[in-house]
Amino acid sequence: MAIQVGIIMGSDSDLPVMEPAAAVLKTLGIDYEVTVVSAHRTPLRMVEYAQKAKGRGLKVIIAGAGGAAHLPGMVASITALPVIGVPVKSSNSIDGWDSVLSILQMPNGVPVATVALNAAKNAGILAAQIIGAADDVIYKKVADYKTELEAEVLQKAARLKKSGQPNGFDA
Repeated sequence: MAIQVGIIMGSDSDLPVMEPAAAVLKTLGIDYEVTVVSAHRTPLRMVEYAQKAKGRGLKVIIAGAGGAAHLPGMVASITALPVIGVPVKSSNSIDGWDSVLSILQMPNGVPVATVALNAAKNAGILAAQIIGAADDVIYKKVADYKTELEAEVLQKAARLKKSGQPNGFDA
């Protein structure tokens, strides 16, 4: 199958934060690629990556960035593909808020879907949902994944009730 999701980050130091996106895509059977593309240190590589993404078969780009966090927005300004930004709390970050706000506060016309700080797993799930909107096989895998999440929560609630903790809600 062709690679459908590009996972990019400004530095390989962001890889531990971005790996959960790859893991969830792998679980859902979606092919992806992972690479370093820096908006500040390799701007021409960034432009080329964004310009060629659609032609290479990508359907969604997940871009992680810390600090000033320009990568997701700059990529979104170059491609019409959906871009999901993952704010990364990096060593040069101010508690991660600088990254969150840099990605979140995009001007009208250049949207970037933004997940929570260091929440690459959610970015992977959102990428799968975007692909699943037009792919029934992927849609079913995402729906099954969410059913599994529900079952896990119900099991935890049952264990808590069994442990004798006060429980004011029974559905």
